[in-house]
Amino acid sequence: MKKIEYECCEATEVHEELLALVREKMPEEEALYDLSELFKVFGDSTRIRILFVLFEAEVCVCDLAAALGMTQSAVSHQLRILKQNKLVKSRREGKSIFYSLADGHVRTIIDQGLEHIEEE
Repeated sequence: MKKIEYECCEATEVHEELLALVREKMPEEEALYDLSELFKVFGDSTRIRILFVLFEAEVCVCDLAAALGMTQSAVSHQLRILKQNKLVKSRREGKSIFYSLADGHVRTIIDQGLEHIEEE
């Protein structure tokens, strides 16, 4: 069995001035929780695929289901999660409901993630 090694300081020395700066800048616990919940939404490849379709056009559930090879029910379930997390918005036109990105931040988050994983 391979032994796991951890990198640690050789001496215990707390840098109070750095800790004060960190404490001052650290968001409230509720904001950190909300942020972690948002990133969980991005942890599903189906939802990422839906967002990529929405990068290109506003589409209805029927179009999304066809584009992704999924049932309308499965797409609707994922859209509900995306909408609850304010990543997509919808509008009704006749009997159809069209979905689009909620704002430009969604594309920025995905673009930044792609840029990060493509780094060498």
